Amino acid sequence: MAVALNRRQFTVAEYYRMGEAGILGEDDRVELIEGEIVEMPPIGSRHASCVKRTHQLFARAIGDAAIVSVQDPLRLGDLSEPVPDVMLLRPRADFYAAGHPAAYDVLLLIEVSDTTLTYDQSVKAPLYARHGVSEVWIVDLDRAIVTVHRDPAPNGYRVTETRRRGDRLAPSAFPDSHCAVDDLLG
Repeated sequence: MAVALNRRQFTVAEYYRMGEAGILGEDDRVELIEGEIVEMPPIGSRHASCVKRTHQLFARAIGDAAIVSVQDPLRLGDLSEPVPDVMLLRPRADFYAAGHPAAYDVLLLIEVSDTTLTYDQSVKAPLYARHGVSEVWIVDLDRAIVTVHRDPAPNGYRVTETRRRGDRLAPSAFPDSHCAVDDLLG
């Protein structure tokens, strides 16, 4: 006889209380996605290198026009708080000390994928679209491509483009700030 089991969803507030109580440690690599605590794999050297390159590239190109945020939480409602690799955020005088950024604050979100590609494509990108993150780039280190997602809708992004080595791309929010795919990939 099959038994239907109910899953318990956690809110962002409960997630933080788990951290305060020591259930989740400061060094635990976890995200809250749709009420579920998801353990993330360790960050490999290729992944870390790409994140560093991307940070430096945008910090130079954008300057004070945006805050370049690296592996910081993004508040998406009461049930989700993913930790994207890189975000370009609307400038705020408090640098988001009053609370983590929300979808509206994100000018560009970048996920660097090697071991997490399927998860980033099938779980995180649709989540970002549902919450209205305007633009998401998924940097696929294994295939050496960048998938650009724009124009969010409740069921996903309406515009998806693939860029390869030799191509250039720019965030919609900063169309004059072109970068080479090769610069992102290394």
